Amino acid sequence: MRERTDEALMKAYAKGSLEAFELLYARNRGILYRYVLRQVGDAATANDLYQGCWEKIIRARKRYRPSAPFRAWMFRIAHNHVMDYFRKAKPESEIAEDVIESPSPGPEKLYLDQNRTARLMEAVSKLPFEQREALLLKLEGGFDIPEIAGITGVKPETAKSRLRYAVNKLKSELGEQ
Repeated sequence: MRERTDEALMKAYAKGSLEAFELLYARNRGILYRYVLRQVGDAATANDLYQGCWEKIIRARKRYRPSAPFRAWMFRIAHNHVMDYFRKAKPESEIAEDVIESPSPGPEKLYLDQNRTARLMEAVSKLPFEQREALLLKLEGGFDIPEIAGITGVKPETAKSRLRYAVNKLKSELGEQ
């Protein structure tokens, strides 16, 4: 039996299948939560925004059209929701160090790897919001340049530049140029 795609699950959910929603949620909850958490840097705020994202997805289920991948649509909703939060709250641009940690670090991590990870987390937290967002969409969401552009509402060249600047700043910060 073939596994149903996210797009097929969303269409089934729009027609009333709660089982389809449960599968869709189970597949995408971790990646969406990490994206929101790394954008806002505060677990309590991330939890609220994360729930808000799912509420918006639920309310928009009948308007969903599979012309784009479900994840791109979901991340577009999340992007807009996070941007609305930032417009209202005008938070600081830094992310707490403990937010960017790997979601499942292995026990075999050596001290040097931990040190490098901490330096990387600090460097990512210093990136301007737009660059950090592009980088996280690429690394966490696995999106390509056109998808990042669509999610963030910019031209592909702008998304590409943001990603390039983010990588260059990280290399410079970590002394790897």
